[in-house]
Amino acid sequence: MRTIRAAAAGAVVMSLALAVTACGGGSSTDGGGSDDSPKELTYWASNQGASIEIDKKVLQPELDKFEKETGIKVKLEVVPWSDLLNRILTATTSGQGPDVLNIGNTWSASLQATGGLLPWDDANFAKIGGKDRFVESALGSTGARGQDPAAVPLYSMAYALYYNKQLLADAGISGPPATWDQLVADGKKIQAKGKQVLGAEGANVSENVHHVFTFAKQHGADFFTADGKPDFTSDGAVSAVKQYVDLMAKDKAIPEGNAEYAQNQSVSDFAKGRTAFLLWQSASANLKSQGMDEDKYGIAPVPVRSGTPGTGAQVNSMVAGINLAVFKNSDNLDGATKFVKFMTSDEEQKILNKAYSSIPPVASAQADPAFNTPANAVLKDTLAKSAAALPQVADESQFETVVGTAVKELFAEAAAGRAVTTESVKTRLEKAQQQMPTK
Repeated sequence: MRTIRAAAAGAVVMSLALAVTACGGGSSTDGGGSDDSPKELTYWASNQGASIEIDKKVLQPELDKFEKETGIKVKLEVVPWSDLLNRILTATTSGQGPDVLNIGNTWSASLQATGGLLPWDDANFAKIGGKDRFVESALGSTGARGQDPAAVPLYSMAYALYYNKQLLADAGISGPPATWDQLVADGKKIQAKGKQVLGAEGANVSENVHHVFTFAKQHGADFFTADGKPDFTSDGAVSAVKQYVDLMAKDKAIPEGNAEYAQNQSVSDFAKGRTAFLLWQSASANLKSQGMDEDKYGIAPVPVRSGTPGTGAQVNSMVAGINLAVFKNSDNLDGATKFVKFMTSDEEQKILNKAYSSIPPVASAQADPAFNTPANAVLKDTLAKSAAALPQVADESQFETVVGTAVKELFAEAAAGRAVTTESVKTRLEKAQQQMPTK
């Protein structure tokens, strides 16, 4: 999911479970209540673009189109990722939540467990054209296995390695690295030319989790057992976290100042030519908005430990994306369903995913030539062959918070010049696991 956000504390989700049933969507004064034909919806959109204003410019014309087609006005609010779960909590306790909202796909199972979201059973999917319109990888991050999805895929994304063509050429590097060892070796050549190697958002807990999850897969590990219990201190999980933090602590590929980055600063550094590499989700639109032309950079798969990306230990991205959810206590479920149908229609999928340089999770829209560019080819190939969904468990949001914070603290240690050892990593992860809810 879009990684500007900071994952909310588990207490938010726990409280959400108690309070979410109070959410009633719009009130009778804004088009709901006793009106048999509500003419207004409230929609909380996540911040997908480089700024909230850019999102408004992308979305408002489409919402106007929906109103013209249906007579239903959509009240839009773009909510920053850092605020979104807390805003959900406030909405539920006040009973004044939105009718429809974007959620990061990694939150799906956590929010599903609250019982507050409309389940997308076969009957509800039929109202929007059927479940089989959506690609399987996107449906895999819509809720717990064996249950009806809690949300509908809206935007699909994957991580890729963005590289500055000129900086690589200046360092005598012919192409992007396929493995982490190659990236570290290339980094020394880049540093010899006075440039930084790899940007990271070391203080962004969600960004941290996304990367260490991928590293764990490459080490043949996971952060949960098959029955959904936390398993943060396995040898593979510890090695994965250490390898990621060692990109700063030992390999010096990530600049120490990036330990404090949490608001897209690494993207800005890359756009300004300060760093040679960037690991990011579907970054093209973001880079363009910051003045970086597409001919200045290339896009390659995220490196693996050896070989080339694929399934199993060659996983090189989490399945990133945004889902569209409906509060089941909305007083305008019919209008909300029509809105979901509109937003996931082929036409809108093409418009919105082009604007955000993401991939449509609707198969027929994904086949459009606009999504067959070299950049999109890398993302589509990753989603199809070498991406894995984060654990779809009820405690996923708490996992993001505690493990992401542990990695943030380890980056801070590395930036301060203190040793990051296997023992210190394991200690941080043990502390994180102790903070997980007990069953």
